[in-house]
Amino acid sequence: MNETTQSSIIAEDIALLAESFREYQDDFAGKTFLITGAGGFLGRYMVFLLDYMNKHILEDKLTAVLLDNFITGYEQQVLSNEHIIFKRHNVIEPFQIDRPIDYIIHAAGIASPVYYTRFPIETMDVGTLGTRHMLELAKEKNVKSFLFTSSSEVYGDPDPMHVPTTEEYFGNVSVTGPRSCYDESKRFGETMCVAFHKVFGVPVKIVRPFNVYGPGIRPDDYRVLPNFIEHALRKEPLPIHGHGENTRSFCYISDSIEMIFKLLFSNGNGESFNIGNPGPEISVKDLAALVAKTMPYEVEIRNIDPPHAVYASSDPKRRCPDISKLQSVIDFEPKVTLEEGLRRTIEWFQNRTT
Repeated sequence: MNETTQSSIIAEDIALLAESFREYQDDFAGKTFLITGAGGFLGRYMVFLLDYMNKHILEDKLTAVLLDNFITGYEQQVLSNEHIIFKRHNVIEPFQIDRPIDYIIHAAGIASPVYYTRFPIETMDVGTLGTRHMLELAKEKNVKSFLFTSSSEVYGDPDPMHVPTTEEYFGNVSVTGPRSCYDESKRFGETMCVAFHKVFGVPVKIVRPFNVYGPGIRPDDYRVLPNFIEHALRKEPLPIHGHGENTRSFCYISDSIEMIFKLLFSNGNGESFNIGNPGPEISVKDLAALVAKTMPYEVEIRNIDPPHAVYASSDPKRRCPDISKLQSVIDFEPKVTLEEGLRRTIEWFQNRTT
């Protein structure tokens, strides 16, 4: 099922994304990409972009090999055609393939707190065993580039002196807390990436996404934005955990995908990069007010007790990236404002067919 034919919002995003890669055609043309977590939120946008490049821009078509086991992905929405090859696979097991591989994007992971607290062992396995298997494959295939999608969660609850947060901040993370199965597996995944770069010369890049949102995110993801939107569409009060003073900086998905591919094609090997939108840093209560304001009818906002420890004491108080390191390596400026991205996301939620 190709959702780019169903959603005009996603189709517009993909077309604009492809235009931003006009000068990168040689990096796409004739190459083979392997993407893990291809059925996930980020993975699906990556696949849509590669498919669009084939259909509208490239004469020498690329090939994409897609892996997913759908523990949290949408199985019915994975593209498959002559150049897009899907294989059901759990990356905690080794993956073997005969064809050459030019690029690997390891995007598999269980990122939503509701799901990683439900599947803590699987979360740790995909971040550690899965990353090791993909690094071994990258070494075997002598890839041009390997990109690991880590997380801003590696910073934990940052000291206010380190917000906006740079890549040099070591983090304030509990090794046994409610989020540790996710946080620590991402941190160890990064350690393995750097080790494979130093020992074997694998051209790794590590990205740390900050609060990516947009069309295609699971309505039952339970993270703050989809949760607010789902309640608003049902005309239910928007639930704010506690006082809503915690802040976040949100990054629209097309901006995130642009950063990911430009870094993939860069020479920033052995390095970690924040990907996100530095502004605005907005409190959860102000975000709720913005969602309510965007709706065509009145929506109530209600403060509630956090339903789970992962949203209580362990919830980071602030989360805002410094992306100057990324901008020193690639040409990038965020394009989509929070207001515009929120409007597009709500429209997708209203019109989605799945």
